Amino acid sequence: MKSIRIFIFAWITVVCLLMANLPPAHAAADAGDRPYHFGFKRSHDRLPASIDDEGFKDLLQKNDGVFLGDTANKNLYLTFDNGYENGFTPRILDILKEKKVPAAFFVTGHYLKDQPELIRRMAKEGHVIGNHSWSHPDITQISDARLKEELAKVKQETARLIGSDRMHFLRPPRGIFDARSLAIAKAEGYTSVFWSVAYKDWDTNAQRGAAYAYERVISQLHPGAIILLHSVSRDNTEALGSIIDRARKEGFVFKSLEELPGRGFPLPLTGAP
Repeated sequence: MKSIRIFIFAWITVVCLLMANLPPAHAAADAGDRPYHFGFKRSHDRLPASIDDEGFKDLLQKNDGVFLGDTANKNLYLTFDNGYENGFTPRILDILKEKKVPAAFFVTGHYLKDQPELIRRMAKEGHVIGNHSWSHPDITQISDARLKEELAKVKQETARLIGSDRMHFLRPPRGIFDARSLAIAKAEGYTSVFWSVAYKDWDTNAQRGAAYAYERVISQLHPGAIILLHSVSRDNTEALGSIIDRARKEGFVFKSLEELPGRGFPLPLTGAP
């Protein structure tokens, strides 16, 4: 019996020593070789949103990804995801022109093929056109070559339409990313842009009215916020003018993504051939 106890004790000791030399269970996640779906702690009382508890903050910083700007200044960065056109972007552009607000539109291959005149109008009126990939895939599940092709096709088609190949902002489709995709994007000359203000606005079958959109956006505003809206939303379109007016009343200033602190990019184009 004593020999059995000694054997068991020795066996447990060996196992413990082996486990002590193993990397922690979260090491793979810390290394960034797992996919993440972007999430954040929402702003309240005009305090900045946070990604401190999401597990990928260091990964974004390492690859120069952004989700907000300088929180010491009351600047806002308005961005739209344009996967397809639902009839609202012309009105959105009208409002932005009337209010003199710059925005960024992240577009897909489908949008470029389907709405070339709107792409030209975005560029002509001084807005940033960003890369949202050609076919909106999960970029963590495709090869390096396919990812580069997805980005290159959007850039090339945009350049054909507006006469400029200057494109250096990327929004990963569905907010899904990993270390590899962020590194490739950075190597290809892109800043990966996420967001610090958003709500569930993309479901065209669950629109809840302009007042709801207004409240959801205004309640999350904070200095340096990057605002994500989807242009397919009727609610966003109807609330946009009021959102801009309220933000300005509180002292916020709308800036172009090109003016993000520390990005080192030139000012946006004011027109295109």
